[in-house]
Amino acid sequence: MNRHYYISDDLDDLESVEDELEANGINTEQIHVLSENDAEVEQHHLHDVTSFMKKDVVHSGEIGAVVGVSLAIVILVGAYLTGLTETAAGWVPFIFLSIVILGFSIWEGGLRGIQEPNEHFRKFQKILKEGKHIFFVDVEPSQEEILDRVVSHHHSLQVAGTGAASPHWAVFWQHKWHQFKQLI
Repeated sequence: MNRHYYISDDLDDLESVEDELEANGINTEQIHVLSENDAEVEQHHLHDVTSFMKKDVVHSGEIGAVVGVSLAIVILVGAYLTGLTETAAGWVPFIFLSIVILGFSIWEGGLRGIQEPNEHFRKFQKILKEGKHIFFVDVEPSQEEILDRVVSHHHSLQVAGTGAASPHWAVFWQHKWHQFKQLI
């Protein structure tokens, strides 16, 4: 999937774009609006970016996991090479310490990420502060033509580039989850 970013200051137009995309087969879960004004986005019934996803918790947590795994390996290898695993305590304290260090590193990475904007949205911080909105759509290659056709009719949208999209499986399961919730 590919992600296409657009800049707009007109939420009414973004609502029209979202409706047209959905009418042409692009699921709601593929369409998002990133804005500093969540209340207005909600009033226009647009699919906004959750507060959690606006932060860099996941990415920073992944970095913490890499650091934690590295430290855990150093602890285990160090314990083995120094012969400490041959004592009466054996491997258990070192395995336990490695697990604690891994968990702590992931936790610290996540805490760091809460304080920073999502890595995918950092480049838009200045635009968001100006009161504008970022409209982005994750599309399959077969849906590119639909997106281009719909966007070409909305001159208030300014192209802001492309990037990595959510994985296809994640969008698929989000769509299935929303369908399930509507049945209940």
